[in-house]
Amino acid sequence: MNCHEQLKTVAAMVAVNFAISVANVLIKMILDQGANYLVVITYRQSISTVFISAVAFFLERKSRPKLTFRILCHIFASALLGATLTQYFFLLGLKYTSATFSCAFINLVPAITFILSLVFKLEKVNLGSKCGRAKVLGTFICIGGALLLGLYRGMPLTNPAYPQAEIPGTSHAKTSISSHRTKSWATGSMVLTAASLTWSSWFLLQAGISKKYPCQYSSTAILSFFSATQAAILSSILDRDLSSWILKGKLEISSVIFAGIVGSGLCYGLMSWCVNKKGPVFTAAFTPFIQIFVAIFDFSILHEQIHLGSVLGSILVIAGLYILLWGKSKEEEDCVMKQSQVAEEDPECDMTPQVSSN
Repeated sequence: MNCHEQLKTVAAMVAVNFAISVANVLIKMILDQGANYLVVITYRQSISTVFISAVAFFLERKSRPKLTFRILCHIFASALLGATLTQYFFLLGLKYTSATFSCAFINLVPAITFILSLVFKLEKVNLGSKCGRAKVLGTFICIGGALLLGLYRGMPLTNPAYPQAEIPGTSHAKTSISSHRTKSWATGSMVLTAASLTWSSWFLLQAGISKKYPCQYSSTAILSFFSATQAAILSSILDRDLSSWILKGKLEISSVIFAGIVGSGLCYGLMSWCVNKKGPVFTAAFTPFIQIFVAIFDFSILHEQIHLGSVLGSILVIAGLYILLWGKSKEEEDCVMKQSQVAEEDPECDMTPQVSSN
């Protein structure tokens, strides 16, 4: 892949993570106002289906390969893991915690993706090399940072946006609220871990789908349709209150539309394209950008407090992530150098096309 193509994939992933950050902040705002997260997912994926289907019709109608039942089953599983369950767990975690904390936890995705790639033999590790040790060390640092995020909140580093005066006789109530928030924070950590696992699994599954059905807009449209159906069924089972299906106010309507068109439709399409071009680990590696963007929005718009544990845990997760990526990058460079040496020693090898592992 030349420099121009490399820049295109990097720019696409930065744009994707910025759009996801905006969608997350908007969704957090409407969840705080009482919106049902399963209803939000259903509407979001339905809007995504309509929008991305139109895009797929105009851009891929002449190049679309045959859609087999096997591919449909893979896309159904991809929708369940990458859209329905990931969004369900993430929005549930977002409800219990803050947007910054939730996105910090999602930084685990590249490390989990790497571990799953090892399990399914999509990645290899040579512990005798510096690159292999860097990948393992980075993974353990990421996991340590995630544990710190979940188990330690620490002192607040920012003052509340709207401080309240101390009222006599309210100490018991404050203790009760603090206990409830601690419990919610722990619950949020568990569901965010589940979200990280399902999203990591989606990257691996999508890598296989991209090879068999390389039309990213068409596959995203089918994925969005399956996800909307799955979320609607889940919502009807878990919450039968019909009033929750009515969106209230301009903020809820505009947030769901933006999340559907941009956050799900365009972003999942671009991520599928990047997975096809550069592989699942590269695509997952850009998730820390979500936290950077969300932290800015979270502090300036939502006026959330930032705690010491969140900062320290985030630093560890991001540091571990980029140690992992450094190891992977150096390993790829070494592989290219070895291939070049073999080609120079045996010119006939140069006639054999090289297939990228990504």
